[in-house]
Amino acid sequence: MSTASAALTGKTSSRIGFWESTVGKKAVMAVTGAILFLFVVGHMIGNLQIYLGAEKLDHYAQTLRSIPSLLWGVRLVLLVSVILHIIAATQLGLRARRARPRAYVKWTSAGTTYASRTMYWSGPILLAFIIYHILHFTTGQALGPEFREGEVYHNVIVGFSFVPASIVYIIAMLMLGSHLYHGVWSMFQSVGISHPRYTPLLKKLAAIAAAALVIGNISIPVSVMLGILK
Repeated sequence: MSTASAALTGKTSSRIGFWESTVGKKAVMAVTGAILFLFVVGHMIGNLQIYLGAEKLDHYAQTLRSIPSLLWGVRLVLLVSVILHIIAATQLGLRARRARPRAYVKWTSAGTTYASRTMYWSGPILLAFIIYHILHFTTGQALGPEFREGEVYHNVIVGFSFVPASIVYIIAMLMLGSHLYHGVWSMFQSVGISHPRYTPLLKKLAAIAAAALVIGNISIPVSVMLGILK
């Protein structure tokens, strides 16, 4: 084997070893989680343009579609991030279960939050919601004949005028906030940024960020149901 081949094999083995380690999986979850968090923030900021009127929101959506390389590039990054995030989370959950095959005789939370205890089942539910969201406002199958290609403002108003759909979105956003609250501050722990002095601050910042995202996103269906947006 040549020196170059040996070096390549060594790098490949190192990457596989990193992925197979618990630290590696947590790092992957942290990085992919950060990418998804930034997308959620950007997505909310874009959606809040609905308060500026139909012309502004529809122009924003049209601008995104006018750059297909950027649009599909972002979609590809998000898809890969979601897949890696799910795989890493699932494997870490299974690994933790194998490490303690017998259940606790008496279980206590030991300082964990409700958000952290629900991470493993809130993730799949949010994935199902993302698929529904795409079918609702991106491809239009869930909206039905009322869907109008390129008329985002119209689609949002019609979609959220159906109260059950708005309720689904509100519940999903509350679950997303819980998921993000735990995910944001634990992300820093996963990459080694943890200190008794800073961790409480990180938790507070995570709570503020999660609350801002929940309030911003929920305000849209609520405004539609109240007739503020119409």
